[in-house]
Amino acid sequence: MPTAEQALACVRVCQMLSNGYQPIHVFQYNKNTKTVFILTGMSENLEILIFPDGQ
Repeated sequence: MPTAEQALACVRVCQMLSNGYQPIHVFQYNKNTKTVFILTGMSENLEILIFPDGQ
């Protein structure tokens, strides 16, 4: 499960993307690396990784 910091960071990132009318194509938590991966952008050209410490 994501940490509380990761969850809050995800909400902030998704809110910023939504405010900019950017679609989110993939939202995935990786149990092995404990990171959240977000693939976004009109042409799927932006990749975001959120690490366990929320950065």
